Amino acid sequence: MMRSLYSGVSGLQNHQVRMDVIGNNISNINTVGFKKGRVNFQDLLSQTMAGASRPTVEIGGVNPKQVGLGMNIASIDTIHTQGSLQTTGVMTDLAIQGSGFFVMRSGDKQFFTRAGAFGLDENGTLVNPANGMRLQGWMAETIGGETLINTAAEIGDLIIPVGGKDEASPTTEVYLASNLDKRTPLIPAGAGAEEILEGTWSTSFDIYDSFGNIHTLQINFTRVPGVNNRWQAEVIVDPEAEEPTNTLIEIGEENNETNTFFIDFNNLGTLAAISDAQGDTLNEGNLQVQVGFDVPEATIPPGEAAVRQNFTLNLGEVGSAVNAVTQFASKSTTKVFEQNGYPMGYLESFKIDQNGIITGVYSNGTNRVLGQIALAGFINPGGLEKAGENTYVVSNNSGEPLIGPSGAEGRGKFIAGALEMSNVDLAEAFTDMIVTQRGFQANSRTIITSDQMLQELLTLKR
Repeated sequence: MMRSLYSGVSGLQNHQVRMDVIGNNISNINTVGFKKGRVNFQDLLSQTMAGASRPTVEIGGVNPKQVGLGMNIASIDTIHTQGSLQTTGVMTDLAIQGSGFFVMRSGDKQFFTRAGAFGLDENGTLVNPANGMRLQGWMAETIGGETLINTAAEIGDLIIPVGGKDEASPTTEVYLASNLDKRTPLIPAGAGAEEILEGTWSTSFDIYDSFGNIHTLQINFTRVPGVNNRWQAEVIVDPEAEEPTNTLIEIGEENNETNTFFIDFNNLGTLAAISDAQGDTLNEGNLQVQVGFDVPEATIPPGEAAVRQNFTLNLGEVGSAVNAVTQFASKSTTKVFEQNGYPMGYLESFKIDQNGIITGVYSNGTNRVLGQIALAGFINPGGLEKAGENTYVVSNNSGEPLIGPSGAEGRGKFIAGALEMSNVDLAEAFTDMIVTQRGFQANSRTIITSDQMLQELLTLKR
């Protein structure tokens, strides 16, 4: 039987496999995160009809005589090149820019994927809504009042506490950055109430107690009669409350029984010192005043004990005009640089940055780190086995997954609100399809021609 028949058959079979791979690529042209396949051929066995001989003194060498016996498939590779990114605007859609895979869990099994079309289930878990596989990462932990993410720990499910509460936090620090107009008329000694009122500037803003109740902090700045560059500050919490809050201030260690203190400026308009009525003075570094007040009983939940609230009033650094109380020849301003209290809030939305850190946005204006998405890298990603549903599993030649945060050990970064599209090039696929069709056609022609030759052989004797 002619060898060309079998060579042609192997060519038909393997070109058919190549056509299957190309067809699968084209069918997944719009599959999110799909990675195209590629078929490589190699020749099969060769029959040696005569071996090679070395050259001698009389004659030169002779090459071997071999007839090939067809071809087979050398490999079917998965090409892990970057696919184009499509913006979706959906906050749970994620694309990976660079190398790496999302880690998914189904039961006790781990899967890996580049398809980032995620959503939330009824428990707030980040999942692939098509198959219910759970996205893996690290949840944030609060240790000593500080929120941390331990990326060295075991990965687990990521849960977004939609509607979850952020507890109220009392105001403990208030930073002033007001300007007191140096052009304000200097009040003469022995001035009356109306004259003192003309030289007074008031500023007020909201602070919070430990229950999340809002209180009004009012500070009245009044030029001290007969003293240049000195103002008196009167601190009052809830000035219009029916029951007094007994606001008191302290500078230094000694007890002070008033709610007023003095602010001294230098001739350049920056802070020089603060002092209280009993003579305690601060004139170096950051100038701070300790303020305490009683939380009104009407705002305390039933059954709770009376509460004395304390916070620090920061006026700024001596000699600095940045984020500090000043005395310039400019209109007096009402400005609070910062205060750190807030009421209770509910989780309204969340966002994911390029490091995969999930940050919750609460109704009280706070942002809280909720967790971080893990990425898996492989020494040989081409060795992964496809497991269907856009997923891969570890094989003997892929290596073990190197799981960690994005941006480390060669792993890529996340793009939120986008999806990675298939990396199939349709023009390339059509060209490969034409080449494959012609290869299949040529091999079929080989079989036909060999059959005709055999027919001629059978008709030699008639």
